[in-house]
Amino acid sequence: MRKGRSTSIHRSLGIAPEEFVARLFYPAARRSDTVDDLFGLLVPDPYRWLEDADDARVRDWAAAQDRLFGAYRAGWSESRSWWASLVDQVSSFGVSEPPMVRGSVMFLAEQLRGDEQRRLLVVDAEGGRRVLVDPGEIDPSGHTGLYAWWPSREGERVAVQMEVAEQPGSDIMVLDVRTGEEVDGPLPRARNTSLAWLPGGEAFYYVSRVPDEELAPGDKRLQRRVRLHRIGSPWQDDTVVFGGEDAPDHYYGLTVSVDGRYLAITATAGPASHNDVYLGELLDPRAPHFVKIVNGRTTQARVLPRFLADNDLLLVTDHQAPCGRICTAHRYDTGPAAWRTLVAEDPQAPLDECVVLDDPALPRPRLLVARTRHGASTLTLHDLASGASLTTLPLPGAGVVSSLRTNAPHGRHAWFSYCDATTPPTIYRYDATSGELEQRAGASTAGHSPRIRSRSVRYHAGDGTEITLLLFTPAEEHQGPRPTLLYGYGSFGMPMRPWFFPMAAAWVGAGGTYAVACVRGGGEEGQRWHDAGRGPHKYRAISDFNDAANWLITTGRTTCDQLAIFGQSAGGLLVTAAAVQRPDLYAAVVAEGPLCDMVRYEHFGLGCTWTDEFGAASEPEQLQWLLTYSPYHAITPGVPYPAFLLTGAVTDLQTGEAHVTKMCAALQHATSSDRPILMRREPDTAHAAFPASKERALAADILAFAAEHTGLSPTKTTAMSLQQTAAETG
Repeated sequence: MRKGRSTSIHRSLGIAPEEFVARLFYPAARRSDTVDDLFGLLVPDPYRWLEDADDARVRDWAAAQDRLFGAYRAGWSESRSWWASLVDQVSSFGVSEPPMVRGSVMFLAEQLRGDEQRRLLVVDAEGGRRVLVDPGEIDPSGHTGLYAWWPSREGERVAVQMEVAEQPGSDIMVLDVRTGEEVDGPLPRARNTSLAWLPGGEAFYYVSRVPDEELAPGDKRLQRRVRLHRIGSPWQDDTVVFGGEDAPDHYYGLTVSVDGRYLAITATAGPASHNDVYLGELLDPRAPHFVKIVNGRTTQARVLPRFLADNDLLLVTDHQAPCGRICTAHRYDTGPAAWRTLVAEDPQAPLDECVVLDDPALPRPRLLVARTRHGASTLTLHDLASGASLTTLPLPGAGVVSSLRTNAPHGRHAWFSYCDATTPPTIYRYDATSGELEQRAGASTAGHSPRIRSRSVRYHAGDGTEITLLLFTPAEEHQGPRPTLLYGYGSFGMPMRPWFFPMAAAWVGAGGTYAVACVRGGGEEGQRWHDAGRGPHKYRAISDFNDAANWLITTGRTTCDQLAIFGQSAGGLLVTAAAVQRPDLYAAVVAEGPLCDMVRYEHFGLGCTWTDEFGAASEPEQLQWLLTYSPYHAITPGVPYPAFLLTGAVTDLQTGEAHVTKMCAALQHATSSDRPILMRREPDTAHAAFPASKERALAADILAFAAEHTGLSPTKTTAMSLQQTAAETG
């Protein structure tokens, strides 16, 4: 904590300065004598009682933490207003993802400045636009969002899923696209569903959870089933066609062939790195006969099926190809030996996605493939029959392509989103008949985006492995170290890319460096990179991250006193574990919705489905993995820890809120530093589904906290310059 800051804070708390300095006046948290004997290991858990959010003592303690955070935030009031202005000016608004085109109707989402949530629009063949679903009209508070939508193949109906952030239920409604009227629903318990329409728009398959009354008391597993729903029928009559008690934590993905004769189902245990594939013939849609065509335990690979026009399969897989390849197979081929490689693996460019263009107007069907080479996307066009490369599409820069989409049932156009460090998501359309690529829509910022220099460098981890580090700095030259915000994730095979990120743009616009460490456990180098940082190797992700911090310091780009780290969800695990292992490296730590107690993470939220990534505490060997890096269990009394800001939703259905409360209490008890340990709770939101105003408010708080402890001071001139530019550009 910087000198002079404590005065305003202790006054707002109503306590004497000397008392504040002595203990930072943290709310008292009882340390219990709870100790678990786990396979002969004695594992203390002194803050187990904080897991019960309904306990009055927990509510009182959390309310006191809220007051403490409010007092600290009051001390940042001037700088926070600058950060809020910066974040507002660099946030993007408009259309940020490609449309879905079904029949003659285009469906697209739009979020304008001032909107709390995005709305669903339809555009007809003549170009007329109208709003089909506006969450702001449904719930003016902004807490209800448009989660997903699935148009029927003909574009005449659309299944829409709304979600209230802090509530576990997600209902599906079916709308008539022409009139906007509800024609069916609600279908309950469909959170995180997949949905596939049958031709004609009279029925679809979807995934929903078993009713609570059919579950054993306390059963928090997914317990999902694939059901057939017919428009106009009560949801109670929906037929279960797949899934059972033998697969309690499975996610299902659904795909129906163009002619409606076949249903393909992917089945994945949690976010595992491999999946099964089942194929069912729909002679009777209520009772498909399924054949298991891919056994995930055998292949140990991801396999994503798509139907071709003749009902054979296009398979996108990392089987014997960690960076991904594209294969074709007969629909009943039951093993990889029968697959034919269409587009081979490129070991230097992991495969991201692909889309088939097979409009009858085309002389031959095409395949558009997106890969990422050294952090930048490439788009190549291939002959669908032979896989031969035909051309490489020109892109606006060294940025990121995402969300490839095409018309249904047959594609002539391909839409995709492009962004980079300085370019908000922009929508492009490729015409396979003419070969033309044109910008169609996109998002824009409210003000002038700062000039950012973006580049990637390579550093060596402790074991000699080369790791990519993305660096974003102000365009002007600068000698000497800068206040730096280092971000990481490192789990579930999720790759880090040079996305457009308002928080990063604001930090760099204020004169700082924003860095992203592409540590092992992510997907930047394909499946091998993920495998190298998961399960028994998760410790590598953490050591890679600390090595990135050390590289930034030793190369003179920043100093320990100028370095803050930031992670979200599993990235929150990464940064808290890194800071507990090497508190000397960091001035401040921000963890948003983190995992911290890795011995009991399976008891909270969806944690029970993540054992493939982290391990299970019920297995002696895997418990050892978890204890080697679990941040909560590694905290040591008397250590001068960095400043910590632990943020989370009051109700977090994904990671659970106990990680934040337990980690906060343990750090406040242990630290010998005068740098604060703070907890920021947000009501009426979810793990990662904020209304826009709350999301920007959180970003301003995070930036103000990180700036406070790294010495980055945005000036009034900076904010005024952005505002002036916004006015000039309209």
